[in-house]
Amino acid sequence: MLMKDVLVEEYRGEVLECVHSGHICGVDATGAIRYSWGNPKHTTYLRSAAKPFQAIPALLHEIDVKFGFTPPEAAVMAGSHRGEPFHIEAVESMLGKIGLREQSLVCASTYPLNANARDEVVRTGGLRRRVYHNCSGKHAGVLALCQGLGYDPVTYCDPEHPAQREILRILSMLAEVPEEQIVIGVDGCGFPVFALPLDAIARAYLKLACPDLIAEPAVRSAVERLVMLMHTHGEMVAGTDFICSLLLSDPNIVAKGGAKGVYGIGLKKERLAFALKVMDGSEEEWPLIVASILEQIGYSNRDTVEKLYRISQAHIYNDGKTQVGYSKAVFRLVQLDHSEGSESHATYD
Repeated sequence: MLMKDVLVEEYRGEVLECVHSGHICGVDATGAIRYSWGNPKHTTYLRSAAKPFQAIPALLHEIDVKFGFTPPEAAVMAGSHRGEPFHIEAVESMLGKIGLREQSLVCASTYPLNANARDEVVRTGGLRRRVYHNCSGKHAGVLALCQGLGYDPVTYCDPEHPAQREILRILSMLAEVPEEQIVIGVDGCGFPVFALPLDAIARAYLKLACPDLIAEPAVRSAVERLVMLMHTHGEMVAGTDFICSLLLSDPNIVAKGGAKGVYGIGLKKERLAFALKVMDGSEEEWPLIVASILEQIGYSNRDTVEKLYRISQAHIYNDGKTQVGYSKAVFRLVQLDHSEGSESHATYD
């Protein structure tokens, strides 16, 4: 079975058990679509793939400097942390420095996403907390922006709040989409969330990888600082053995995922960026899909590709750790040659 929009096939034994369809868009340094699979203009919410852009205003106004945030604390503003102890310490420290308490966070009380961290909280009789929420770093960063600029911290999640309006302005600039054309919904954590076509998401990630493309000097400088923080403290952007932190260990890649299968990747040397959407909302397929994208464009850092395969579902094991199946990426990127207006399939080296 091979439908035109299938990204990954999943087998148990030799029987095809699941297929994961979706869309991929890759843009070049001009912002034009260079690679595609499925519909490169499919519109989707960025979900947490928006977090790097939501962190930019705090860095633009040097809020991290004003309140004395450490580099890991500044990095977690762009993160979907997994609730490991070092993540919680960072968010608690940020709240203390800006003079607010955990109850100021709009995100709900929950347990950590990291299994070991969650088990330790439960083992010691700990309760759900708002700082355990994977979005608490983002919320703390925007609260810091409010405290630093004198904005109302109570209504910081209102789409018309000045902090949210600045986030929208910056995303609009980087994605090259007018503000009025960006659809705004409500994310799981209560924050405004943006829907954009995949090519626009890819263009925004291109600016993260290639900030020289940003016309506004202050925003360019803020993006450069943000990307440096994401690289030097990638563990704050996600967590142990999670794809975002793994990709950020490669200094050539800027990447961030979001709920329901959306992912953004920028490549510095290649001056390319990709956005993808797994239509069933699964995140397990990300490493396999990204590894295949990198292979198909001839990415030179094989170590990064191998790391992705290590954490992927390429080999499926049962509860007894016996391999019982496998997954494979089946898409073949279509490459558009703008100079000739023709299409071809990307080839492996």
